[in-house]
Amino acid sequence: MSTEADPAKSDPADVPADVPDDVPVTSPVTAQETAHDGGGGRERASRGHATHAAHAAHDPGGQPYGLPGKPLARGPFLFGLVGGLGVLTAIALAQMVVYSLSTIILIVVAMFLAVGLNPAVEALQRRGLARRGAISIVFAGVIVAFVLFGLAVVPPVSQQLTEFIEAVPGYITDLSNHPTLRQLDAEYQVLQQLRTFVTATLGPALASGIMGAGLVVLNGVFTTVTLLVLMLYFLGSLHTIKEYLLKLVPASRRARTGAISEQILSGIGGYVAGNVLISVVAGVVTWIFLSVMGVRYALALALVVALTDFIPLVGATIGAVLVTSVALLQSLPAGIACAVFFLLYQQIENYLIYPRVMKRSVNVAPAVTVIAALFGGALLGIVGALLAIPVAAAIALIVREVVVPRQERA
Repeated sequence: MSTEADPAKSDPADVPADVPDDVPVTSPVTAQETAHDGGGGRERASRGHATHAAHAAHDPGGQPYGLPGKPLARGPFLFGLVGGLGVLTAIALAQMVVYSLSTIILIVVAMFLAVGLNPAVEALQRRGLARRGAISIVFAGVIVAFVLFGLAVVPPVSQQLTEFIEAVPGYITDLSNHPTLRQLDAEYQVLQQLRTFVTATLGPALASGIMGAGLVVLNGVFTTVTLLVLMLYFLGSLHTIKEYLLKLVPASRRARTGAISEQILSGIGGYVAGNVLISVVAGVVTWIFLSVMGVRYALALALVVALTDFIPLVGATIGAVLVTSVALLQSLPAGIACAVFFLLYQQIENYLIYPRVMKRSVNVAPAVTVIAALFGGALLGIVGALLAIPVAAAIALIVREVVVPRQERA
């Protein structure tokens, strides 16, 4: 017994596949319905066409509004706009770096000193001390060194400045009693012009110079304190910083990167320790020589030599010129003896002491050392010359361990 299908009911096959389930589907309109219903069938047919048009408009796969146009990224206007914004961003970043260059240098120097002092901290740790205790001892040693340097240098400088100010009236009296100067004064009024120059020009200049020197000293004290605080923080969190930076490296390369970074840090620490040792030797030898020669302020001058000896290439020469000039002001034989002493000692330091101390810390060719120090000094002055050698050693290690093996496999 067959059952005829009701024509009023819709066949599931007639429903479009792309129509959502929750959208009511209008059944097809047959000719009989149109004939019986007259205008009502045509009205239902028009409603059905409108429903299909709405479905096509909402269909994400269809294109009821035509083909999409060219992407905006390929347009010349948008390309120029994005390029201009990139240039402005690069200029803004460059200006930020230039304006904050002193702060960046301060942070880099503090990190460099922290890495250099880390071997001393680890040596104390190997003797059974906790890391905080080892850091406290090393930091206290640095503070003591700064205090001793200030106590050795500041009193002689202030005393000589006071003596010079007190001797100025005697110098003027001696000049006024000189017969040649008296004759010139009678003809050209030299002393009157000298008094006018001192009261009108030299006095205000000295006053402003003293104020400027005071500001420079205050700024130097603030910078030194900031450097010490940053160094203490970096020294305390050095392991945490290393672990955090290693997490930015892919896991497959993390072990090798960690080994190379440890080698670089140990090289920097060895360079700082070796440089400190060389400076201490230079200061001690200079102090012994100046004491034997009877040069005044021998300890302060020896500390100046030790401090300037930190600067690669030209530091020892600067210290030698300063000490020799001071010795010449005291006596001619002492100045000549100082010149001969520094000439001989620098040869011994350059060819015997420096190579023996540095060969275990930084494995850099002498020519590379000179070139790196020249470039560092040209870029960042004394700080650049001081940082150039360990940076060159780090670059040489990366080239030797990463670039060369990759070229061998190519």
